[in-house]
Amino acid sequence: MALGPLGQIHLTVTDLDRSVAFYRDVLGIPLMFVVPGQPMAFFMSGEVRLYLGKPESPEFVTRSMLYFWVEDIDAEFKRLSAAGVQMADEPHVVHRDDSIELWMSAFHDPDGHHLVLMQERPLP
Repeated sequence: MALGPLGQIHLTVTDLDRSVAFYRDVLGIPLMFVVPGQPMAFFMSGEVRLYLGKPESPEFVTRSMLYFWVEDIDAEFKRLSAAGVQMADEPHVVHRDDSIELWMSAFHDPDGHHLVLMQERPLP
């Protein structure tokens, strides 16, 4: 038996309201729901559910790195910068093969999780 596709990713957050505002309003990821009375919020990023939560015990604290596909990395870089997101680097090529270039640009969320924009560009 093999595992199915990735279904959900959990990120530990320290301030749920601040993180919900960042992922929903700045990054534009659709919010599914916030669990009433619980420090938990769920977003839908493509086919993968993103769970933001404050863990009840230290063994569930995570530090993660998320990569997001974008159609136009330069436009997304400009949009996030204009929204006040401190970008770690400008879009740049990280890999090239016979048919594509892979471009990336990194930044952090309010809790310091590493987030990266990714775009594949076909070679002319």
